Amino acid sequence: MTCGWVPKLDLYVDGELSGGELTEVEAHLRACPTCAADALRRLQLKRMTEAAGRRFSPRGEFRLKIAQSVDAAKRPRWARTWAPALAAAAVLVLMLVPAAAFWLQHMRSDQALGELADLHVSTLASANPVDVVSSDRHTVKPWFQGKLPFSFNLPEVQTSRFKLIGGRLTYFQQSPGAQLLFEVGKHQISVFIFQNRAELIRLNSGSSLSSKLSFNTETWADGGLWYFVLGDASPSDVHDLSELLRRADR
Repeated sequence: MTCGWVPKLDLYVDGELSGGELTEVEAHLRACPTCAADALRRLQLKRMTEAAGRRFSPRGEFRLKIAQSVDAAKRPRWARTWAPALAAAAVLVLMLVPAAAFWLQHMRSDQALGELADLHVSTLASANPVDVVSSDRHTVKPWFQGKLPFSFNLPEVQTSRFKLIGGRLTYFQQSPGAQLLFEVGKHQISVFIFQNRAELIRLNSGSSLSSKLSFNTETWADGGLWYFVLGDASPSDVHDLSELLRRADR
């Protein structure tokens, strides 16, 4: 059955609701997991569309145009004087294209991982941060069955300094995944798990993202799944939790 709030989700994502309507919609999203997931999908689609509009990928025709522009046989005499300079400029442009492509890939990586950081922050700010509340892995793991197209293993943390708070269903780049919330000391760490894809392998938790967001991160792929661990805990805590997760999959 379609929820009557669905028509307002696009207005909510675009920031076009008035103060009173915004309060009502946010209250409904906290109480309705279906609409919350739908709103999250719409937000992810909006971000992906905006990112696609900023992308530029030079094609093979670019090299052909450069070669034609320096064809001395088709240029007037005055242009031949500038031929060496034009050729040098063309070579410089061709040298810069790979560097620009690398820079764009780095920017896309930071933007994508920044979206996961946003999900972590919004989870901590929510009145109901997880859908299944339990410190027992035998309760949390079965809750995801039938909700995700994959399964995963959870480590036993009862004897460690980590505490499992629970988990929730989330979406990243239009794919469903699991978000698990752990606690260590006074810090909370999110563990995101998605089916592994080629575009996820290219993402990396570089130091630039950590310094920008004040989060420590770690990511890896194993058994057809992609893991991303993020939190304001110390680097050693993030690493130790990651090692527990890795061992649980072996």
